[in-house]
Amino acid sequence: RLYQIPFEMPDCEGESETRTLHLIGDFSAPAEFFVTLGVFSFLYAMVALVLYLRFHSLYGENKKLPFADFCVTVCFAFFWLVAAAAWGKGLTDVKAATRPTSLIAAMGVCQGQDVVCNAGTTPAMGLANISVVR
Repeated sequence: RLYQIPFEMPDCEGESETRTLHLIGDFSAPAEFFVTLGVFSFLYAMVALVLYLRFHSLYGENKKLPFADFCVTVCFAFFWLVAAAAWGKGLTDVKAATRPTSLIAAMGVCQGQDVVCNAGTTPAMGLANISVVR
């Protein structure tokens, strides 16, 4: 939810005055989908573990139960792949929205002909990149 993050932009008309701007974008849905799927996967794994350990004879006698378990597991694997791709796309969108050149281009102060704007530092995205690779 980048729109909740404020940042200060200098106002060239008054040397000491600044304007508060907000970033644009809401990229929380992919992360929420990924976390929700992880919670449901954990809960299903706990239910399956109880079923395997406590009701082993029921699982062995019923031929439809192992097939249903297999189908649910395949669905979770597919949705995990989709969620990981969505998380990666969300990260790419956040990186694009917070790129210093994009922020500078959006500032009205930097649109003048004799104005030179540059970012002090570029953000470190190493840990964010690692979160997708893991």
